[in-house]
Amino acid sequence: MTANIQKSLEILKTTFSCRLFYSNMMFLRYFFILFAIAGLLINPSAAEACTGITLKSSDGSVVAARTVEWAESVMNTMYVVVPRDQELQSFTPSGGDGMKFTTKHGFFGLSVEQKEFMVEGINEKGLSAGLFYFPNYGKYLPYDPSQKEKSLADFQLVSYVLGECETVNEVKEKLQNIRVTNIEPRSSTVHWRFTEPSGRQVVLEIVDETMRFYDNPLGVLTNSPGLEWHWTNLNNYINLQPGTTLEHDYGPLQMKSFGHGAGLLGLPGDFTPPSRFVRATFFQLTAPQQPSAQESAFQAFHILNNFDIPTGTEQPWGKASADVPSATQFTVVTDTRNRIIYYRTMYNSNIRCIDLKTIDFENVRYYSMPLDDVKKQPVERIDIK
Repeated sequence: MTANIQKSLEILKTTFSCRLFYSNMMFLRYFFILFAIAGLLINPSAAEACTGITLKSSDGSVVAARTVEWAESVMNTMYVVVPRDQELQSFTPSGGDGMKFTTKHGFFGLSVEQKEFMVEGINEKGLSAGLFYFPNYGKYLPYDPSQKEKSLADFQLVSYVLGECETVNEVKEKLQNIRVTNIEPRSSTVHWRFTEPSGRQVVLEIVDETMRFYDNPLGVLTNSPGLEWHWTNLNNYINLQPGTTLEHDYGPLQMKSFGHGAGLLGLPGDFTPPSRFVRATFFQLTAPQQPSAQESAFQAFHILNNFDIPTGTEQPWGKASADVPSATQFTVVTDTRNRIIYYRTMYNSNIRCIDLKTIDFENVRYYSMPLDDVKKQPVERIDIK
C-alpha cells in the first residue's frame, strides 16, 4: 500500500512539474511575443513606410505588390506554410487566449518576428491579404476580456482571412462579428489590403472603433492618413503628365526642358506616406501593360525599386545602424491567378518564388523558415577567358 501511494505521489509530482514547466514556457513565449510586437509598433515613425501597388496584365491576371520597411534594426523575417484544418489561436493583451479558428484553406505568407505575425500572404484560392502600418488615424474597440473568444489580434488578421475566406465579399462578411485588438495597447494601428484573382481589391480601416471597407480600383496603398484622404490629395498633382514638356517662348526667350520626364516636375520625392502614394500612383499608371502575370511581377519589382529606402534617411544624423543594409527589408509580389508569391530581401536582390500549386496543403506541416539562410548579398562572378 505504501509503495503504491509513493508511486502515485511521484506521478503527481512529475505531472505537476511538467505542467508548471509548460506554463512557464508559455508565459515566456508570450512575454517575448509582446516584447517583439511592442518594439515594432510603439515607435511607428520607424516603421510606417510600406508601399503597395497593383498591376493588371493584358491576359487579365492581377499581381499585388508591396514593400515592407523597418529602419530600426534587422527584423526576424520568415516564410510560413499553413495547412488546411490547422487550429490557430489569437494572442490578446492578457495572453494567448483569444479567438480560436481552424483553417479551411491552406496558405503561404511572409511574417515578421513570430510566425503568427503574417504581414503578406496568399491562400490556395488566390486571395491575397496584407497589412500596412496606420499610425495615429486608426482606433480599435477597447479590449474586453469577457469577449476574448471573439478577439483577434491585428497582426493575426491576415492569417484568419487567408485561412477562412475565398473572396473579398467573404472577408467583409466574416470580419463583421470579430473584435480586432492590439496585443500591446500602446502600439500603432494597421490597415489591410485584400485582393482576389478577379482584380477586385478592398482596403479595411478601423477608425473610431468602426470597420470601414473601401473598394480600391486604383490599387495603391501606403500608410497614414486614410485611403480617402490620399485619393483627394491626388487632385494637387493634376498637372503632372508623363513625357517631356513641349518647348515654347517666354517672351523673347525660347524655353526647352532639360531632359525626359519634365512633365513630372513637381512629383514629390520624399518618403512620407502621402508622397509615396502620389509617386506610386503615377509610376503604376504610366507603366506599360504586360502580357502575363510573371512579366507584371517583374515590372512590379522595377517600380518598387523607386521605394527602396536607404538606411539613414529615416533617422537623425548618425543614428542609423550600419548592420541594416536597407530600411526596405523585403519586397513581395503576389500573382493571384497562378497562386505564386515572389520575394527578395535586403540581403539578397535575387528574386525567389513559391508556387502554391506545388504544396500539398492536406498533408504539409505548419512551419516557418527564415527568408535568408545567409545574410549577405550573393555575387555572381564572371570569369573572362
